[in-house]
Amino acid sequence: MDAGRLFRVWGFGLGLFFAAPLGYLVYENVRLRSDILDILGVGRTWGPLGNSLLLAAAVSLAAMVVGTALAWATVRLDLPGRRLWAALAPLPLVFPTFVGATAFIALLARGGLAEQVLSPLGVGTLPRLQGFWAAWLVLTLFTYPYVYLPTRARLRHLDPSYEEAARVLGRTPRAVFTTVTLPAMLPAVSAGGLLVCLYTLSDFGAVELLRYETLTRSIYANRLFDRATSVTHGLLLGVVAVGVVVVERWLARRRAGGFAATSDRPPPRTNLGWLRWPVCAAVVAFLLLALVAPLATLGYWAGRGIANPGRRVGAFALDAAGIATSAASTVAVSAVAAAVTVLVVLPLAWLLVRRPSLSASASNLLVTASFAFPGIVVALALVFWALQVPFAAVIYQTLPLLIVGYVLLFGAQAANAARAAVGAVPPRLSEGARTLGARRWRRLRTVELPLMTPGLLAAGGLVFLSVMKELPLTLLMRPTNLPMLSADIWDSTESLFLAQAGLESLVLVAASGVLTWLLVLRRSEFA
Repeated sequence: MDAGRLFRVWGFGLGLFFAAPLGYLVYENVRLRSDILDILGVGRTWGPLGNSLLLAAAVSLAAMVVGTALAWATVRLDLPGRRLWAALAPLPLVFPTFVGATAFIALLARGGLAEQVLSPLGVGTLPRLQGFWAAWLVLTLFTYPYVYLPTRARLRHLDPSYEEAARVLGRTPRAVFTTVTLPAMLPAVSAGGLLVCLYTLSDFGAVELLRYETLTRSIYANRLFDRATSVTHGLLLGVVAVGVVVVERWLARRRAGGFAATSDRPPPRTNLGWLRWPVCAAVVAFLLLALVAPLATLGYWAGRGIANPGRRVGAFALDAAGIATSAASTVAVSAVAAAVTVLVVLPLAWLLVRRPSLSASASNLLVTASFAFPGIVVALALVFWALQVPFAAVIYQTLPLLIVGYVLLFGAQAANAARAAVGAVPPRLSEGARTLGARRWRRLRTVELPLMTPGLLAAGGLVFLSVMKELPLTLLMRPTNLPMLSADIWDSTESLFLAQAGLESLVLVAASGVLTWLLVLRRSEFA
């Protein structure tokens, strides 16, 4: 069988594989004879659904406003220290949202950093961080980089001649912004907003810690004792998420054909005059809240634990050896998951670029749709299939099944980057090698793979970073003897061992920060 036919068979099977979560939800609703209409008609469904939609809309809107404002300030304004703020702005991306929630809970905890700072000023008991506004704040602070990064890149390379032409024609600065600049920015802003919306819909850790009832909390709480409600809510969440993707793509098609030209000319910058210092103060204050406050809180609690190594009461617990073991296993599992995911999706990426077809497009749609399902649904689907399929029962709660879950959850990320890697190889080089007598596998090994390697490494890096930060799938599917940092942080937080959670979180954030630097900042221009 030649490579092309083998890749087509693999692509078809891959589409079926990525349909597993949706198939599980449909099958379980039929098998359990779930009265979907009855479940949808009760308050315990509409409450979490309304909360999920409200939170997703509010966080997406706030992230789009904040991300766009920061991108504009660091590209188009003569801001003091502009390059420094541009480099710091993406860094909250290294925080998993449940770690961010842990940090802010610890910040306001009794004996925490906020109490130490504010008590000399006469401030007494601090409010408890929970509910909608707490979830909105935490998720906004740690997801806005999804909007900031593409919007800043778009602003940096937008051809300024369009705006110059509008000004020559007598348009006011406000009219130039609303009719020229904003339409050119919208694709990047909306793409980032879509990621934020899907992330918020699927988030479990932050909303659980902050006690805000959403569909993901309902799925997790009912998974053992009320499976009918759990799978119905999972199907409902999947439908909502896929609907969000469909609506965003429909809007994107309607916006197609706008100002798309790019330029290497430096972007024009606005002279703010005396306003440059208040604007700079606002940027610094926001970055203090999003970056410095959680880092300082985690460091404060970790420092207290290190200073009291023998004390294991209440919020103090410290196990440095255990943290090192968890960090090593987290890195190892993440590396394996990244490598397997890239290998799995590479044939499909090759088909989409070199041999596009209806079947390849259908498989790609299923792979992309898997990104809309939260980790908790993917985990429940894999557990179900592992217990139902006879030959799969032996891998239940084992490392291979955990890797399969990560592939399902993050395959869409790797597929998009792998397509870019395949597209970066000029077809004429492969054709030249074939003319010289090289067979298909030799051309792939000696010509195409070396040129694709940088893009494939970037794809693997994205999956690596995502696996390190994943919580619900790790909680439900990891083997009992496999320590993982995300699960350890969760357990420490639930047990109020804030020193342990702080040190574990710092280790996870440090590892994520190195990857973010290699994948994002090192490849960007902050000029």
